[in-house]
Amino acid sequence: MFDLKQKHILVTGGSGFLGTQIVKKLISRGVLESDIIAPRKKDYDLRRREICDNLTKGIDVVIHAAGTVGGVAFNREHPAVAFYDNAVMSLNLIDSSYRAGVQKFVGIGTVCEYPKFSPIPFKEDDLWNGYPEETNAAYGLAKKMMLIQSQAYRAEYGFNAVHLLLTNLYGPGDNFDAKNSHALVALVRKTVEAATKGEKFIEVWGKGKATREFLYVEDAAEAIVLAAEKYNGANPVNIGSGEEISIKALAELIMKLINFQGEIKWDPSKPDGQPRRSLDVSRAQKEFGFKAKTPLDVGLRKTIEWWQSEGVKKYNLL
Repeated sequence: MFDLKQKHILVTGGSGFLGTQIVKKLISRGVLESDIIAPRKKDYDLRRREICDNLTKGIDVVIHAAGTVGGVAFNREHPAVAFYDNAVMSLNLIDSSYRAGVQKFVGIGTVCEYPKFSPIPFKEDDLWNGYPEETNAAYGLAKKMMLIQSQAYRAEYGFNAVHLLLTNLYGPGDNFDAKNSHALVALVRKTVEAATKGEKFIEVWGKGKATREFLYVEDAAEAIVLAAEKYNGANPVNIGSGEEISIKALAELIMKLINFQGEIKWDPSKPDGQPRRSLDVSRAQKEFGFKAKTPLDVGLRKTIEWWQSEGVKKYNLL
């Protein structure tokens, strides 16, 4: 057990969607807010080595939740940005953390690290059995390099760096930007707008057959803090809900929750992304007792309610 109280903790991306929830979880554990550093991207560019060197001075624990990330459209249009930004941030931050004497580094990876065709559910031991899905490859491989660096620094320097493979997240406060949001919140936004305008259909990318696994953001934050407290292994650990759902079924569930009576028009000219995603989450439960608590329909209701009450204001859509 690694006691986080009275530790100085750096949460990169700490003012973002996931990072905000991590900070809340740390405070609920008794960590003083004054002991948490949550730098904003606009003020601290982690692609610059000197920034990482300065941020890690006097820090005991680093939780690296920052990243340049978006949905399939963003990854297709900006693979170079996705690769460079994420790779350089990790390279800088892990080395700076080691040289600053950081006691523990928790790296937030992604399900996109997995091969395009992996047996379902994805097991951590299958991580190297193929190449990632093409539209997500640059992002996924950049994050995968963080795993390799963590294991290398552990082997040579005894640096306690762990790596978590997070599935698709969602929840209140997510990125609802029409250009680079992920599938779930894009569907929420599109369906709410269609219902509000009285439209008769929504248009959705692909054929609807691809499957995904979704994890409520508060559950993800709990898993990350548990790993910071209890996990000290070299092997990566899946963090997910363990529940698989097709994009078609997801769209229909969102339509039901919003009470949208229209139809779905599929656009097969657009990519589906990875054919299937579902994680084996047994290692997380065994190693540090994590199990997701929020059912998809419950988390979706909260996400929809946030978008209808707060999100439309934030995005100036009223």
